[in-house]
Amino acid sequence: MTGGQHDDADEPWQLVKAAQEGDTDAFGVLYDKYVDMVFRYVLFRVGGDRAFAEDVTSETFLRALRSIGSVSYQGRDVGAWFVTIARNIVFDHVKSSRYRLEVTTAELQDNREETSGPEQEVMTEATNAELLRCVSQLGDDQRECIVLRFIEGKSVSEVAQLMDRNEGAVKALQHRAVRRLAQILPSWLR
Repeated sequence: MTGGQHDDADEPWQLVKAAQEGDTDAFGVLYDKYVDMVFRYVLFRVGGDRAFAEDVTSETFLRALRSIGSVSYQGRDVGAWFVTIARNIVFDHVKSSRYRLEVTTAELQDNREETSGPEQEVMTEATNAELLRCVSQLGDDQRECIVLRFIEGKSVSEVAQLMDRNEGAVKALQHRAVRRLAQILPSWLR
């Protein structure tokens, strides 16, 4: 490996270090640098389901942001860390999907009875209320983007059309909104 390649590999780790020291723009640069790579990886792993791949990609960067303080140089590109997070999210989804497929109808009925009791309803209602309260603290554009993407379930291209923006601008807006939510969500909701 030549010195120039090594320097290129060090730059993202310098951005990680800056993000760990509180530089919010540094994480944005990492996002911009790796979001397409992570999305392509996830899209391939989930069989071309673009909406799900977009959701997993967003969750990947949200988890990365939450754990940025604990990551350290691993002798490889930062992108490998992002891909590992994405792979784990996809794996968890596949594992939970397989489990659901293996559960018998009777077990599903029993499970539904346990999880739809008054305690669960209260917790779900409290969680939704707190999440909506946090979303309401976002700026108008960020709030609209989050509502369209995650509450109404629209794709990035649909949101871009509705907000009269290009897809790159919507992805950046979504990223900033998710990053802001990560700052204002209470720890019990994360």
